[in-house]
Amino acid sequence: MQKWGSAVWKGGIKDGQGVISTQTAALREAPYGFKSRFEDGPGTNPEELIGAAHAGCFSMALSLMLGNAGLTADRIQTKASVTLDKDGDGFSITKVHLTVKAVVPGTDQAGFEKIANQAKEGCPVSKVLNAAISMDATLEA
Repeated sequence: MQKWGSAVWKGGIKDGQGVISTQTAALREAPYGFKSRFEDGPGTNPEELIGAAHAGCFSMALSLMLGNAGLTADRIQTKASVTLDKDGDGFSITKVHLTVKAVVPGTDQAGFEKIANQAKEGCPVSKVLNAAISMDATLEA
């Protein structure tokens, strides 16, 4: 299986503009630029897209692993906070923090945390990131 995303960039790093698109057209020429990446300007940026991808991947991995344990989540909500730090002359994604809240009948907090940690390690996006991944996992009623 292979999926793709694409980007077009025009101009310099600070005054240029780009657009990002996805194969499914979920994003179609979504604007991005220096201000949306390093300041609070409008548009998207690679880090928030990585965060969304990681949150989605982790949530699906958690659902799979819960199912393998005979459990089904009523709801899984995941936020992935991506940290971009200065690294020499450039930047690196150094950390991702997952905050997951889920309603899962038939388990307790300890059991949920164990499965959530397995999902964190097993998620394909977690495996591709060269960053420290931390997590807060909360089982809700």
